[in-house]
Amino acid sequence: MDQDMQDFAAEARRFLDAHAAKAPDRTALTWGEGDDSMAYFSSLPPEEEREFVRRAREWQRIRHEHGFGWITGPREYGGRGLTPVHDLLYDAVESEYDVADTGVLGVIGLGMIGPTILAHAQPHLKERWLPAMYRGDAIACQLFSEPGAGSDLASVATRAVRDGEDWVLNGQKVWTSVAQHSQIGLALTRTNPDAPKHRGITAFLVPMDTPGVEVRPLRQMTGGADFNEVFLTDVRVPDDHRLGEVDGGWTVALTTLMNERATVGSEGAGPVAAALSPDHLSALMRATWTWDDRALRARLGELLVDVLATEHLNARALRKVRGGIAPGPEMSVSKLMYGQNLTRAAHFVSDVLGPRLIADTGRWGTYAWTELLLATPALRILGGTEEIMKNILAERVLGLPKEPVTPAAKEVRS
Repeated sequence: MDQDMQDFAAEARRFLDAHAAKAPDRTALTWGEGDDSMAYFSSLPPEEEREFVRRAREWQRIRHEHGFGWITGPREYGGRGLTPVHDLLYDAVESEYDVADTGVLGVIGLGMIGPTILAHAQPHLKERWLPAMYRGDAIACQLFSEPGAGSDLASVATRAVRDGEDWVLNGQKVWTSVAQHSQIGLALTRTNPDAPKHRGITAFLVPMDTPGVEVRPLRQMTGGADFNEVFLTDVRVPDDHRLGEVDGGWTVALTTLMNERATVGSEGAGPVAAALSPDHLSALMRATWTWDDRALRARLGELLVDVLATEHLNARALRKVRGGIAPGPEMSVSKLMYGQNLTRAAHFVSDVLGPRLIADTGRWGTYAWTELLLATPALRILGGTEEIMKNILAERVLGLPKEPVTPAAKEVRS
């Protein structure tokens, strides 16, 4: 590590020592001790969820005040102007401390929408929203998916019609994470229904308190309500809230999607890390007297080999980021393997536990896995379905020809 990085790490440690306690050793596992929750999605009661969000925003504010809120961001928008390597180094140092989880702000807003605003928004929008987002004052959501346009995102039907200096938006969005906490949403809309579907889309930043915006929670089978429906009824958005060119929203969307797949494919803390941990899974087998089952041990070995391969793939992607290369379509591999590895882990554990997975006996580390098992169907959909990821890899990475489109399919898509 060169002197600049050493000085930066020392500065980060001084800041964290002054504002947070050291975290317990997360690598050590003592079976039967600590929290055995394996929840991927939140299932907190509303009052606890509000407190969770408040703590996240407060910690982000403290980070920002001390120069760690947006390490790679331009100085004119409240960033520090440093490199992605500094960002990664700070994350590594902060992981040693017990701080608030800022995922409600960071995964979508700061990880996906912030870079999109920086790349495509008009200057006054950058000045208004980027400092607010990275300071923790504003949370952003992604108004992309619709009931009829999830995997095929270019088929969005939400209309935006020009009316003087405004656009009037009408439509429905769905599976919108953190919409209930958000102050701003990035919306994809159909502005030219006569153009080819990728060329008739325009992106807008929509303040979530605009009249006509209605957020309705969607209850999940895990018990929580992380996702929402968002209804847009005669929502007026000024033209200066447009991102990119009229009918050029697909370019804006791709910026968000590439960052989304990089973010989703690289998550690995908390229950996610435990679900793919050799120590945790082998301890579970010993605690349930299944370690001598050779077939289960072989499956565990196969799973862990794939987990190790995915870790090396992510490390390679991080090296590219350090070299200044933006996330590309190859990040779809990370996203694809992320969902598949967690799904296989949950199914493996269900075979280890048997009926202990569906009846809460109070025994530590058993029934809690139900939370992850119930979340796995979503993991293979969110951020792009597995089928879409495979098409992207085939066409954009391997250079294979696109799937043929029949005349009937062309008529439906138009």
